[in-house]
Amino acid sequence: MILFENTLVTVISLSTPLIIAVIGETISEKGGVINLSAEGTIMICALFGFIGAYETDFAVVGFLSAMVLGAGISFFISYCDINLRMDQIAVGFVLTILCINLSNFLGQDYVRINGPLITKLPIPFLSDIPFFGSVLFNHSLITYLSIILIPLSWMFLNKTSYGLAIRASGENPSSASSRGINVRKMRLISSVIGGSLLGLAGASFSLYTKYGWSEGHTTNYGWIVLAIVIFGGWNPFRAAVGAYSFGLLQVLAIKAQSVTLALSQILPLLPFPLMIFILIFIQYINRDDIKNIPKWIVAILGGNQPQALGKKLPEEIK
Repeated sequence: MILFENTLVTVISLSTPLIIAVIGETISEKGGVINLSAEGTIMICALFGFIGAYETDFAVVGFLSAMVLGAGISFFISYCDINLRMDQIAVGFVLTILCINLSNFLGQDYVRINGPLITKLPIPFLSDIPFFGSVLFNHSLITYLSIILIPLSWMFLNKTSYGLAIRASGENPSSASSRGINVRKMRLISSVIGGSLLGLAGASFSLYTKYGWSEGHTTNYGWIVLAIVIFGGWNPFRAAVGAYSFGLLQVLAIKAQSVTLALSQILPLLPFPLMIFILIFIQYINRDDIKNIPKWIVAILGGNQPQALGKKLPEEIK
């Protein structure tokens, strides 16, 4: 029982940056902007988050610095998409390469340096509840925030006027514009919100789950975020399940190392190709010409991609 409890605690803590990043990317894609710079954005924000916290000795400064940088990168992608009518996917891919190489270059002086520690903050009384107390109520503030973001993002997208306008802009920009929605504004807002959360996720890596900085500190996590958003069918709750599942796979792979020493270098890498294979299967069952998949599987794993995702806005939208 103790082993199971400790495993859950580790999974929830380890998945903190993934949850934040996945929620951010989901909001961005709901507005029609696919942030293909997620890999580079998370990495360079991890660096700047660590630098901000290290130089000021305040972790909050690091988190805010990373959020501003992440929002700025997303704003640039949206500006190129909306105003310059450039391909947002191409811009995002170029930015990924730029940010990765820039973070590795600028971060050379901060490798293996200790910065401010993010400590746990047990919630009084609730943390004393057997099992659930340690699993849910004995974490850091950033982990609590990641958990709260799941229902908050769902409510934002489904129950608020701004959220519904963002979704309408991502589904059918022309129809949304004809109903008086400022599609350009909604696309920009969703992108900036998503980018700021990607930045926060980056700082969560270097200041919490993968403490410190090293070259390639968050390698591959940005691509995993993009995959989990699809896995989650652009639904915050399902995406969170995907993020926690990936975290569980990582924890199990690490624990299995002590059992099978011969595979110690391979096991930690298994969650990444496994997630890719699951993604391929999900894309397969979502095809219109596939009829032999049981409906309950489609209901669980199927998803509705925003129709205008990654597409340029119609020229008549001003």
